[in-house]
Amino acid sequence: MTLLGAAVLIAATCGCRQEMYDQPKYRPLEKSDFFADRRASRPLVEGTVARGTLDGAAGSLPPAGPPGAAELLTVLPMPLTGELLARGRQRYEIFCTPCHDRTGGGQGMVVRRGYRPPPSLHIDRLRYAPVGHFYDVMTRGLGAMPDYAQQVPSEDRWAIAAYVKALQLSQHAPIAELTAEDRARLDAAPKGPGH
Repeated sequence: MTLLGAAVLIAATCGCRQEMYDQPKYRPLEKSDFFADRRASRPLVEGTVARGTLDGAAGSLPPAGPPGAAELLTVLPMPLTGELLARGRQRYEIFCTPCHDRTGGGQGMVVRRGYRPPPSLHIDRLRYAPVGHFYDVMTRGLGAMPDYAQQVPSEDRWAIAAYVKALQLSQHAPIAELTAEDRARLDAAPKGPGH
């Protein structure tokens, strides 16, 4: 390689590095001639929520680190209504049934296609988990389950959590708590194999 060729190569390399190294940018609180208020730091757009944080209105959890059992809410931070459960069911069927199936047994379509099965929502550990546990798992993810904080708004995560608790009760209701009419209908219902 000639001396001239080497000089051109060095100049081209240095120019490229310099361009990338000295990128035009503003540092925090720096002055700017571009904006009328002469501030480079712009106010946040109204309604902006930083990634990894939750809005306090729906029962926020600390943004960092796994929560302890004491931090999980045991009561819904909103009234339990038929509309809330209907919304929770709708959102559950959209976001949760691919893995958890409609009954919460953990045999959704993606599991039948080879994805690792989630635990059944009806095992004792999850049946006795507080409602905040399900909200937290949807928010942060757990194990193979990714977080759904970006896809599912906070209010809908609470609605899904409420529906999951109702779904658990529907599959494991104590017979002693049924009315006499419901017990009679249960006794008259056809029994499956092994019953």
